[in-house]
Amino acid sequence: MARPRRRADLHPGRGPYDVSGPEHAVQHFWRQLVTTPIDTEAERARLEATLLVDTVRITRPTGAPQLDLSTGLLGPMPAEVVYEGQGAVLSGHGQVTAQHVLGREWLDDTVSWYRLLTPISAPVPVRYDRVEVVAAAGEHAATVNRVWQVLDPSEASTVEIVRVTRLDEVTPP
Repeated sequence: MARPRRRADLHPGRGPYDVSGPEHAVQHFWRQLVTTPIDTEAERARLEATLLVDTVRITRPTGAPQLDLSTGLLGPMPAEVVYEGQGAVLSGHGQVTAQHVLGREWLDDTVSWYRLLTPISAPVPVRYDRVEVVAAAGEHAATVNRVWQVLDPSEASTVEIVRVTRLDEVTPP
């Protein structure tokens, strides 16, 4: 069966059997993606150097807070430090910024607004762990002295460049 001819006035300068349009671009991209190996170690080093520039602390609750009899308020939650080191907390806007820095989208949209990024060498946070930014590299960062709670265990993948954990901000009463 013959392929239908394109109207010459709609596609000037093209032959009747030229392939154009987005399907051609997708095929070309897929061919490059499949045949171009990814150097995960180089990508990991690049990501850690450009995005994981803050110091984060992950703590795990170890018991119940004690009641302060003089004030009638609960005291601080006893917790142990699980990890303190290189990392970043990104909001939805921060994920868009990271996309521009890295030149490609690498985090999909999520229901939770914040994500914790830590090196693969960091321990895997578990649900209800607390996350704080101890020191921010940016002078205008609004993440210091704020607290987030881990919603789910870290996301898993067969090819991991950085550990990604979903967070929810803990707002004071």
